[in-house]
Amino acid sequence: MDIEESMLLIRRGTEEIIEQEEMREKLKKNRPLRVKAGFDPSAPDLHLGHTVLIQKLKHFQEIGHHILFLIGDFTGMIGDPSGKSETRKSLNREQVRQNAETYKRQIFKILDPEKTEIVFNSHWMDNFSASDFIELCSKYTVARMLERDDFHNRFQNNQTIAIHEFMYPLIQGYDSIALQADVELGGTDQKFNLLIGRSLQRQAGQEPQVILTMPILEGLDGKQKMSKSLANYVAIEDKASDMFGKIMSISDKLMFRYLELLSDKSISEITHLRDKVDRGDIHPKGVKEDLAMELTSRFHSLQEAKRAQEHFHNVFVVHNAPEDMTELLLKKDDPRKLSDILTQAGLCQSKGEVKRLCKQKAITIDGNKVEDPHYELPFGQFVVKVGKRRFLKVKFSE
Repeated sequence: MDIEESMLLIRRGTEEIIEQEEMREKLKKNRPLRVKAGFDPSAPDLHLGHTVLIQKLKHFQEIGHHILFLIGDFTGMIGDPSGKSETRKSLNREQVRQNAETYKRQIFKILDPEKTEIVFNSHWMDNFSASDFIELCSKYTVARMLERDDFHNRFQNNQTIAIHEFMYPLIQGYDSIALQADVELGGTDQKFNLLIGRSLQRQAGQEPQVILTMPILEGLDGKQKMSKSLANYVAIEDKASDMFGKIMSISDKLMFRYLELLSDKSISEITHLRDKVDRGDIHPKGVKEDLAMELTSRFHSLQEAKRAQEHFHNVFVVHNAPEDMTELLLKKDDPRKLSDILTQAGLCQSKGEVKRLCKQKAITIDGNKVEDPHYELPFGQFVVKVGKRRFLKVKFSE
């Protein structure tokens, strides 16, 4: 690609580039740029929200640049304070290591392993001496740290800020020095940390990295950011049928957001699809189904995606289940008996009614008749149909 074609791909979906002219100058050097993105292994599962950054790394990979996938096993023990209203609990090294192993497995569903370098910041941070840390701390002032929104708000509200939290952005910045990063990617909530990387590189005599901030992906509710704690996420390692069904549950508006940030379709293709939907030439459900097929195939296989599509059609089309049906979110230790679930959700007035309907073979789970009112639903996501018109989507969270 020439520089302007490369810039077009690089700009796709980005919130901000600091600075665009610097990006062009780096591209003119006609060498593979060292493109860094860091992920703290604070939980074992990556979800589609994380893949916004990984997809952008793939774009850089496609135009010939060197990807540095940084696993923050050292910073993960501190915990990123970005957007937090209180000090995070620290993870121990073993927890971080176990989570890091799952990241290595998951990212190669998107990135080319032959063109990706996985690095751990413990490799250089474990060798830091006390004097090295003091030297690093001397590079930034407390006043500058308190300019950061989350620190500023906590300070104003007399909430705790632990000293080690100030170390997080400094160490993330030092990572850019250690890796001699040309470009660093991060979410919009990471901008402060990314700018510190530029500042520290200048002080170290390195050419400062260009920063790309990527939007925070909304979860399935279309309102709050995708998060496991909010149960509005699609995990990379979700079952194919769950992944397909979850993607089909998003709104038509959110569908185009996902297309831009997650799909391999070109911007011109996406614009063309949007125009056709707006004109009424095609139904948005067909576009959404194509998106669900693309993403499910990426993380599973085309064959599994087709089976998931068939399952979706069987449950929602053949059995006329509405996509906006009542949803019940259950935790691991909540009651799992069919009679408990249906009475809790209000689809049946009593356990006696559940028993009677089971006897009449009027209750199905994902299209399969259930005759035992004491049947325990396994963990996962299911559609329960009671009679001809009552539907309930049951989802179990971790």
